[in-house]
Amino acid sequence: MADILWFSELGMGDVDRVGGKNASLGELFSNLSAAGVSVPPGFATSAEAFREFLRGARLEETIDQALVGLDTDDVAALAAAGTKIRAAITSAPFPEQFEREVRDAYADLAGREASGTATVSWAVRSSATAEDLPDASFAGQQETFLNVTGIENILTAIKDVFASLYNDRAIAYRVHHGFTHSEVAISAGVQKMVRSDVGASGVMFTMDTESGFRDAVFITSSYGLGEAVVQGAVNPDEFYVHKPGLLAGRPAILKRGLGEKAVKMVYSDAAGGGATVEFTDVAKGERGRFSITDDEVQELARQAVKIEEHYGRPMDIEWGKDGVDGKLYILQARPETVQSRTSTSTSTRYRLHETGPLLAEGRAIGQRIGAGKVKILRSLEQMAQFEAGDVLVADMTDPDWEPIMKRAAAIVTNRGGRTCHAAIIARELGIPAVVGTGDATQMLAEGSSVTVSCAEGETGFIYDGLLDFAIEESELGAFAELPVKIMMNVGTPDQAFTFSKLPHDGIGLARLEFIINRQIGIHPNALLALEKDPSHRQEGLTDATVTRIQERISAYPGPRDYYVMRLAEGMSMLAAAFAPQPVILRLSDFKSNEYANLLGGPAFEPNEENPMLGFRGASRYLSADFRAAFELECEAVKYVRDTMGLTNVQLMVPFVRTLEEASGVIELLGENGLKRGDNGLKIIMMCELPVNALLADEFLDFFDGFSIGSNDLTQLTLGLDRDSALVADRFDERNPAVKKLLSLAISACKARGKYVGICGQGPSDHPDLADWLVAEGIDSMSLNPDTVVDTRMRLAGAAR
Repeated sequence: MADILWFSELGMGDVDRVGGKNASLGELFSNLSAAGVSVPPGFATSAEAFREFLRGARLEETIDQALVGLDTDDVAALAAAGTKIRAAITSAPFPEQFEREVRDAYADLAGREASGTATVSWAVRSSATAEDLPDASFAGQQETFLNVTGIENILTAIKDVFASLYNDRAIAYRVHHGFTHSEVAISAGVQKMVRSDVGASGVMFTMDTESGFRDAVFITSSYGLGEAVVQGAVNPDEFYVHKPGLLAGRPAILKRGLGEKAVKMVYSDAAGGGATVEFTDVAKGERGRFSITDDEVQELARQAVKIEEHYGRPMDIEWGKDGVDGKLYILQARPETVQSRTSTSTSTRYRLHETGPLLAEGRAIGQRIGAGKVKILRSLEQMAQFEAGDVLVADMTDPDWEPIMKRAAAIVTNRGGRTCHAAIIARELGIPAVVGTGDATQMLAEGSSVTVSCAEGETGFIYDGLLDFAIEESELGAFAELPVKIMMNVGTPDQAFTFSKLPHDGIGLARLEFIINRQIGIHPNALLALEKDPSHRQEGLTDATVTRIQERISAYPGPRDYYVMRLAEGMSMLAAAFAPQPVILRLSDFKSNEYANLLGGPAFEPNEENPMLGFRGASRYLSADFRAAFELECEAVKYVRDTMGLTNVQLMVPFVRTLEEASGVIELLGENGLKRGDNGLKIIMMCELPVNALLADEFLDFFDGFSIGSNDLTQLTLGLDRDSALVADRFDERNPAVKKLLSLAISACKARGKYVGICGQGPSDHPDLADWLVAEGIDSMSLNPDTVVDTRMRLAGAAR
C-alpha cells in the first residue's frame, strides 16, 4: 500500500515520508519496544498521499492565492486566509486509491486490537514534515483527534488533520521560522487510543526545561487525557527524577510537586467523531493526591532515559497511563528545542533592583523579566487590539494566539503547568511567562503597568508598576587555578539547577531552615503530635490549624512522612544539582520566633526576649522538647545519603556553645545512623561564636573542620545587633578583633589537617577581606551566587 506505512516499518529517516511525529513513533516502536518502551501500534498516511490529494483536487492554486503576500501580523487577514483554505480542503474528496488503502489498513489494525466486546477507539494525530526538528518544535500547530471510532470517523479525522496544516497558528509559525508553505506536507497517524481518560497522562522532558540541567527527568502528570496538560487547562503534578540514581537502581525522585488538578479531560459520549471530549471537575479528594505513584514516576523516567539514549539528545515526550490495563505508554517523542540549543559559554542573569506590590504569582517559565501594560484576552476577536510590548494575560493561552505571542513583553495565565503549550512557546520565543496563577485575569487591571519576574526561582511574580531591572552577561570560560575553592551559599532548592551552571566547587552553605520554611511550612512537633494521635489537640493547636495541616500533607502517607520526604526532596535537589562536589548542609538553625511563624508553631515555642541568643542550634537538638523533631532531620539526611546514594551531602552543626554540646550532638547524630566517617560522612562545625575560635583545637576533637559564620561571629565579638540601624555602621567583619578570631580558627584547622571555610557575608561584600582570607590559608569561601563569577575573575587575575 503506497499511501500507508506501518509504525513497524518507519524510522527517523522517514521524516520526509510521514513527518517528524510519525517517524519518531515508528522509530520508537521499531527500535525500543524490546527495551521496555511501550508505544501503541498504528499506521501513518504518507506525505506524498497528501500532496497527491492537493493536486487531484486542484487545491494548490487556492492555497497559493490565499498566502502570497499575506501579512501574518494582520490577524484578521490571517484568519480569513486560513478559513478559506481549510474549507476547500475539507470539502474535497479523497482519491479512490488512498481511501481504499486507509480502509484496508484500519480493518487490519482494528482486527488485531479488538478486545472482547469493548469498543476500541483511536487517536488520529497530525505529523508535518517540518515538525519536531532539532531547531523548531512546531508544538501544537496541527490538530489531533481523540476517541475516534469507526472507519467513517477515521476518514473525516484524517481530512481534518490535512486541513489543520493551514491553521492560522501553523501558517504564522512557518512564516516566523522561515519555512516555505509549499515545502511542508502532512501525514495522519492512526494509533490505538490509550485510555488515559480513566487514568492519567502528561509530558516529560529529559532535562530541566528552565535551567537546562541534564541529569534530571522532569515529569508532569494529571488525571484524564493529556491534551488538558498540553493546552494548559490544568495545573499538573510535577516530578524531578535524578538520572544517575535511576541508572544505579536507587530511589531517585528528587522532588514532588502537587498540582491543583481541578479539572480533567474525558470523553463526552460514544459518537466517536474525534471531538467528543469535555472537561469535568476532579473530586476534591483526588486533587489532594498525586495522580501517579512513585513507582510509576520512576518507570516513566526509565523509559525517558532509554529514549534519550537512543536519540542521543534531550527529548520532549508525551505519555499516558491506561486506566483499563494500568500500563504506561509513550505517545510521542520529539527533540527538545530550547535549552538544548542554549550556549553554555555565557551566563545571562536578569536581576530586579527593586520590588513593588505583589499582584499575582505562579510557575516561572524561563528566567527573564518583562514589563509592560496589561492586555487581558478572552477571545480571538480581541487579538487585533494587542500591541507590541503588552503583557498578554489570559485564562490559558490558546495556540491560535501565537501570531501575537511573539510581540508580548511577557505572558501570564490563570491555568497551565510548565509543560503546557503556552510555556513551550514562551521558552522558544525567549519571553518570560508565569503560568498557573489561578486568578491573574481578576487581579491584574486592564491597561495597568506591571513587571513580570521569572528571575527569582521556580515561582514567578507579577509586581505592580514598571520596576527597574538589569540584564547581566558573564563569560563562563576556563578560569585560572585558584589557591582557594569558591563555593556557593544556596538558600533554596528552587534555583539549584540554575546556580549549578556557574563555575563552582560545591555548596558551602545550604540552610535547612530555608527548606523547612519554603517546602514544608509546618512545625515538626505539630506533625509529630498528629502522627501520634490524629485527633490530638495540643493547647493552642486549633481545629482550624489541624485542618490546614491535613490539607497540606494529604498527598503523603502521613504527617511524619510528609516532613521527612519533603526535607529529603529539598536536600536531594541541592545534592543532585552540584554532584559530585560537596554540599555542606547546615542542620536547622531556626530561632524560637522563626519556628513560631510555622503552621502550628505557637503551640510549641517559648516566648524569648532575645531569640538570637536563645533556644537554637545544638542546644535545641539535645533538648527533650525538640529531640524527636531533630531526629526527623537525621532520618531525611540518612535517606538522601544512604538510600539515594547522594553521599556528597556533608553536615554542619550550627551554634555549638560548649564542648559538652559538641560531644552530645555528635553522639546523637551517631545514634541516628549518621556517624562520622561512615559512608564518607563529614561533620563540620559552624564556627560563629568567639568561644569556638578560642577553643578551636578542643572543638576540632569532635568535628572534621570548621565553616566560619562571619555574620554571627562579628556581632557577638563586637557586641552589636547587626539588624539594628542604630549601630549597623559599626558592623564590619574586618575589625581587628574579628580577624584575630578568624586567624585562630584557620590556624587550628591547618595544624590539624582539617577543613576550614567561610560562609558568611564578609567575602562577598569586601574583596580585601577575601584576599586576606586567602593569605591566611583558608580552604574555601562560600559566596552569594551573584558574586561568584566576579570573585573568581578577580582572584584569578591576582594569581597571575
